[in-house]
Amino acid sequence: MRIALFEPEIAGNVGAVLRLGACLGASVDLIEPLGFEWDDRRVRRAAMDYIDHVSVVRHASFAAFRASIGASRLLLFTTKSRESAYAFRFKPDDVLLFGKESAGVPAEVAQACDERLTLPIRPEVRSMNLAMSTALALGEALRQTGTLPG
Repeated sequence: MRIALFEPEIAGNVGAVLRLGACLGASVDLIEPLGFEWDDRRVRRAAMDYIDHVSVVRHASFAAFRASIGASRLLLFTTKSRESAYAFRFKPDDVLLFGKESAGVPAEVAQACDERLTLPIRPEVRSMNLAMSTALALGEALRQTGTLPG
């Protein structure tokens, strides 16, 4: 299972996702440009020493990233879908894609994905934090595929 972040803007969110990947055994792909300097202390602060236990790959563009995942399904998590992640059937080699905090992904990226999924939330709110969404989605995907650690 892989996590992919499209043009993430907040170092703390990326750090939290790196820590999540380390704890649950998922690699993390970062699709540039990033909204912060990669050597930003905030990333290491949020990821702490867990950053040494996660595989991180940076990609210069979405096209480069898409080419790198081969035949794996690319699953976009978006508020613009009606298909619940909890009703979807995950596979162990799926790639879970999350858009940038301020704008998600552009239409051409959404169209390049194999599926678009949502995490159900109450109608009076817009969206969840990127790291929280990633944790919920990855946890459900690992649970379904029987690949949770331990």
